[in-house]
Amino acid sequence: MKQRTLNKSIEIVGIGLHKGVPVKMRLEPLPENSGIIIYRSDASVTIPLKKEYVVDTKMATVLGKDGVIVSTIEHLLSSIYAYGIDNLRIVLDNDEVPILDGSASGYCMLIEEAGIKEQEESKKVIKIKKEVTVTTEDGKKVTLKPSNRIIYDFEIKFNHPAIGVQKYHFDYSIEDYKESIAKARTFGFLHEVQYLRSIGLALGGSMENAIVLDETKILNPEGLRYDDEFVRHKILDAIGDMALLEYTMIGEYDAIAGSHHLNHLLTKKLYEDKENYEIIDLEEAKNEAEMFELAFAKQLSEN
Repeated sequence: MKQRTLNKSIEIVGIGLHKGVPVKMRLEPLPENSGIIIYRSDASVTIPLKKEYVVDTKMATVLGKDGVIVSTIEHLLSSIYAYGIDNLRIVLDNDEVPILDGSASGYCMLIEEAGIKEQEESKKVIKIKKEVTVTTEDGKKVTLKPSNRIIYDFEIKFNHPAIGVQKYHFDYSIEDYKESIAKARTFGFLHEVQYLRSIGLALGGSMENAIVLDETKILNPEGLRYDDEFVRHKILDAIGDMALLEYTMIGEYDAIAGSHHLNHLLTKKLYEDKENYEIIDLEEAKNEAEMFELAFAKQLSEN
């Protein structure tokens, strides 16, 4: 019912996926109604977590302002969003969020180490009221639809013997997120990694922070954390991308071969029509529900 931030600041140093250089990241508590903001300390630029600041979605979700960017934010945002944190400043001294082990589990550990503080102001959420869909000609599809719960359904299909068709249904809770979603790592194909490195990207990528596949098999000696780790990671990414809605979403997200690009188009399309959604103050909604229950009970007693 209340807004959330961290109990205290917490700091780590990790490697950026694409540049392969150390990045210092600090998460700082913020007062009520501040939202999530990213601060590039090396450039003295603040970038709000809003869909209007998305500048690229090809390889990751990238935010930018005044020529300054922050890349590969989706894993961190996924954990922040999953823990229901409303107000936070993310301070970085480079243009990437540390990749850690390629999942969101390390960020979950950071959040829990700092602790979560419940604030005085009421929490606001975005409730999906009408179904909104983005599709492509080759059958890719992402949808937001009404629900009284928080649900993510994802289906992927890769012409690869280690992946094939995978489907996963995630009915949100923090504990299920930590156990079933947060540990799923990002993945890539060896030929793609080789190409990216040839153009100066993925320099920090390795089997320490990604699942790497050749044409027939998984190359990581430890194997997978889940049989369907690939589709679970897609849900992890989608949760991070939905953080660009700015509020916790109450509704259902469905995807067939979804991507960062389609997720960005979906958030934009949702906001194009105010009939698609409603911003709800949870304290007010609770009070209204209690008043309705009292009135209904009174009516029953009078009858």
